[in-house]
Formats: sequence, structure tokens, C-alpha cells
Amino acid sequence: MTRCELCFHRCALEEGQRGLCRARSCKNGQIVCDNYGLITSAALDPIEKKPLRRFWPGKYVLSLGSFGCNLRCPFCQNSDISMSDGENMRLFRATPEQIARKAWELTSEGNIGVAYTYNEPTVGYEFVYDCARAVHELGLKNVLVTNGSLLREPLERLLPYIDAMNVDLKGFTSDYYRWLGGDLETVMDFIRVSVRAGCHVEVTTLIVPGKNDREDEIVALSSWLADLDPVIPLHVSRYFPRYRFREEATPVETVYRLAAVARQYLKYVYEGNC
Repeated sequence: MTRCELCFHRCALEEGQRGLCRARSCKNGQIVCDNYGLITSAALDPIEKKPLRRFWPGKYVLSLGSFGCNLRCPFCQNSDISMSDGENMRLFRATPEQIARKAWELTSEGNIGVAYTYNEPTVGYEFVYDCARAVHELGLKNVLVTNGSLLREPLERLLPYIDAMNVDLKGFTSDYYRWLGGDLETVMDFIRVSVRAGCHVEVTTLIVPGKNDREDEIVALSSWLADLDPVIPLHVSRYFPRYRFREEATPVETVYRLAAVARQYLKYVYEGNC
């Protein structure tokens, strides 16, 4: 049995067994990245779509996704790739060098680099790491859009090549994170380490009615971020029915009300999906 030391799940895998993320498995006694170089989604997106509002505004970023995720959010908006193991999917294969060259070719269209996004990129850690190094060698930027479930050691290896990130801080209670199959303390440590390393960090909290929409929770979340740095941008976003969670969408007024609460602590707060 071999243990994966990438995220907080620390899956212990028998030979041939695949981890909870569906993107890593045990082969010949080693944990391998099954989605290495396999792309399910690619687009030249506005940087604001990541969302990043205070990092190269007005520019574009080559955005790539693969398959797999180490959480089980019942309202996932990209469940077709995040909850997949890559079987029966349209995939195309690319090397890190090909990705970097494509990003460079797109600079004439306002591209600043590569964003690793759509599914949870860190489950394909080795590919993200190799791409990020290749992209940096060309003087371009790397953006990580993540749930922040990566453990500290692999995070610290990756951070020198990541210029900006948006981290989903999905709520601020351990019970809520357990419902999502996640771990709040891991995400808090991920954000703390990234901010202290000097990475540009923005945070997104998706407001789900009846789950994480209490004012006291937003107070705790935004005041904790402010203790790290009061200029960390927070995106307070509106939930819509997706995947296995079909409750009604978050009222727009709830998003604006909670954003106003967060502004008591943070300088930059943005309403999303409204």
C-alpha cells in the first residue's frame, strides 16, 4: 500500500487503485498522475473570469482544465470534468513545452500566461508544476484557481512559479467543509502560506442558502482574511442549482448584504454571479 501525500485525504492505495480524486493512482508501488498532459477544456479567458480583479485587469489568460477533484461539492458547476476519471471523454494531450509555446503565441492577443482551472488543478500536480516552470522560463505568468486542499510541502514547492491564485474558501465552519468532503484547516493554511510567500491571492466564497449564508460566518471569514492582509480581494458569489444540489439560487439581496458585511473588514469585496 502506498500513500499519496498531495492533499489532506492522504489516500492509501493498493496497486492499481485510484485515489478519491480520480486523477491519481498507484502503479508499480508509486503514486502517479493519471491526468498528466490530458486537457479537457481550453480557452483564452479574461483574467477577471478566474475571478481575479486586481491582477493584470483587462488582460487575458490561457485557461486549461483536465479532470478530477479531491472535494465532492454537491453543487459543482463543472461536475462533468471534476467528477470524472477521464473515461469516455474528449481529451487532447499536450506537453508543458507545447502549453508554454501556445501561451507565448497568444501574447499578441493580450495573453499574460496560463491559468490552471475548471477542474481542481492540484490533483494533476506534476503537470501543473512542469507547465508553470516552462511558462515562467518564457517570462509569462501562472495563475492557479483552486480549492486550496494541497498540503503545505507540495504547495511550497509550487509557489515560486505561481504569480496569482484564486482560492475557494467555501465557508468558515468545519461542519460545512465536512459536507463538501473537505477540510477547513487545510484551506486556511494554504491561504496563509500563499499570502506570506508574497503570491497575489484573491478568495471566492460561494453563498449557498441555508448552508453558509449567516452573517456571523461572513464576519469570521472576512475578519480572518483581514488579519492576514486587509487588501486581500474577496469575491462573494451567488450559487445556482447545479449537479446534485437543486435548491433555489441564492437571492441577489443576500449576496449584496453579506458583501456589505465583509467590507467592514476588507478593502476589496466584489459581488459575483449577480
